[in-house]
Amino acid sequence: MTVTYTEDNIKTLEWRDHIRLRPGMYIGKLGDGSSHDDGIYVLLKEVMDNSVDEYMMGFGRKIDVTVEEREIRVRDYGRGIPLGKVLDASSKMNTGAKYDSKAFKKSVGLNGVGIKAVNALSAIFTVRSVRDGQLKEIRFEKGLVLTDEALAPTREENGVEIIFSPDGELFGNFRYLTEYIENMMRNYVYLNTGLVINLNGNRFVSKNGLVDLLNENMNREGQYPIIHIRGEDIEIAITHGYQYGEDYYSFVNGQNTTQGGTHLAVFKEAIVKTVRDFYKKDYDPSDIRSSIIAALSIKVEEPVFESQTKTKLGSKDMAPGGPTVRNFITDFIRKHLDDYLHKNPETARILLKKIQESEKERKAISSIQKLARDRAKKVSLHNKKLRDCRIHYNSSDGRKLESTIFITEGDSASGSITKSRNVETQAVFSLRGKPLNSYGLTKKIVYENEEFNLLQAALNIEDGIENLRYNNVVLATDADIDGMHIRLLLLTFFLQFFPDLVKKGHVYILQTPLFRVRNKKETIYCYSGDEKDAAVRKLGPNPEITRFKGLGEISPDEFIHFIGKDMRLDPVRVRKNDSIDQFLEFYMGKNTPERQDFIIGNLRIDEEFASDRDILPVIAAGVE
Repeated sequence: MTVTYTEDNIKTLEWRDHIRLRPGMYIGKLGDGSSHDDGIYVLLKEVMDNSVDEYMMGFGRKIDVTVEEREIRVRDYGRGIPLGKVLDASSKMNTGAKYDSKAFKKSVGLNGVGIKAVNALSAIFTVRSVRDGQLKEIRFEKGLVLTDEALAPTREENGVEIIFSPDGELFGNFRYLTEYIENMMRNYVYLNTGLVINLNGNRFVSKNGLVDLLNENMNREGQYPIIHIRGEDIEIAITHGYQYGEDYYSFVNGQNTTQGGTHLAVFKEAIVKTVRDFYKKDYDPSDIRSSIIAALSIKVEEPVFESQTKTKLGSKDMAPGGPTVRNFITDFIRKHLDDYLHKNPETARILLKKIQESEKERKAISSIQKLARDRAKKVSLHNKKLRDCRIHYNSSDGRKLESTIFITEGDSASGSITKSRNVETQAVFSLRGKPLNSYGLTKKIVYENEEFNLLQAALNIEDGIENLRYNNVVLATDADIDGMHIRLLLLTFFLQFFPDLVKKGHVYILQTPLFRVRNKKETIYCYSGDEKDAAVRKLGPNPEITRFKGLGEISPDEFIHFIGKDMRLDPVRVRKNDSIDQFLEFYMGKNTPERQDFIIGNLRIDEEFASDRDILPVIAAGVE
């Protein structure tokens, strides 16, 4: 076959067509709202960034946000878009005020793309700008102008209101999760003390900046009072908790850089160097940073991010002709953290004790660690437990954000998923029987237990989740008591030793249908008893009803429908009020009378028992 290449093959896309054709270039990935980094939240963030930038420049002290079903309204009280440029600012690429660094010296967005992407990817997009008693309003549909109203007098306060509804043709049957939006709003106020955000009537404001952020995200007090240091263009907050791993929250110009970047890497190095110098001992970096909970915020002039979603900083310099990010952060921490430790000897004593305890534990497992690591590498490469995919996690690549690993039980279930998966982005890890209850055990078990060791190696999280190979870790167990028991044991393992995996929104539970209802003309898959009853009514008398007891009973030809674009995932989320320690102790610890009473009070024994997606605690009775 000969492929022609002529003038007819050369096409120029309109701005909206390019965004709609390649949305990943602008918002990372589409998604349905079950993940915190799905595109519908990026659209909201792009709108919010503009309003927050106004506040950072000293205009407007509050932002009103309303989320109703699939429509979002964001109203700020800044200067408003110049009325003659509202159309250009909303629909012409590379148009904006932020190219003028005098007007927006340390802004989040600089490339004039964000708001246009929201416009192009929305079914309906309305922009209203008020300046000095006059209103300009334009309404779009998928980036095309529907109405362009003439200037009209108004008594409204100055500012901009954006109203948009993400396009269902692109995002499918999406939903906004209030928790993700609230977390976004909290981050904005933590980084902008004094800013008030009203979200659906709830007020968000912060007086203590990053201290409030750490307190919000900690289940209990740290081992010592939070160290809080501020300077020009930098703010840090540090303590050590009791969890395994390291928790960091990093920001650039108010933007939550969830994937870190230059500033976070330097921050971690600077803490190690300063602590070593203070105690005059060459402690291992992992012992210094183990259990750390820290936040860093810096302001960079004309920041360079590694993707349009702005989740990873690439800038090397604080400003053109100014100090490097490395020198700026290192010098600040070396001086101010050292001063703090000298002025607070009790904190210094607690920190030293914590480092020494981490060192002791690390050395205790070092003898088995190398052997386990070598075994994991050898086995994971040559056995059938891990059926890998070709594309692995990369936060700056929308396609690689889809990288997923399914953790299944047994050969039959893993076989069905393996045969129906997308080999480009979906991997499968097969468990052998029920995992060990890891609650209360030390991290030695991660290496001594073969299943846990191999799972850790497959995810590549031995040194933290920075090198995580899959963005989505999906627990795909049977919808019965044994399957839910395995699910709970896996969650215990992650929460005990790798809590960041859950806290950062990487862990999900796969929903698969419990029933298949069909006749000769139509097949309906049902995820609950109610859906089954509705399907029976729709298909008429005597349809064939199949109850799927295990994933292995679902054929690969059918399974492909449940792990494709319509895959149903329930995110596993940890909120501030969820004390991980108390949760694990109650459900996974000794079988107390209180737990027995809870189980008896919540137990349901009927045909829909296994379809209840919210009964994980109930099956904890079988742990011991």
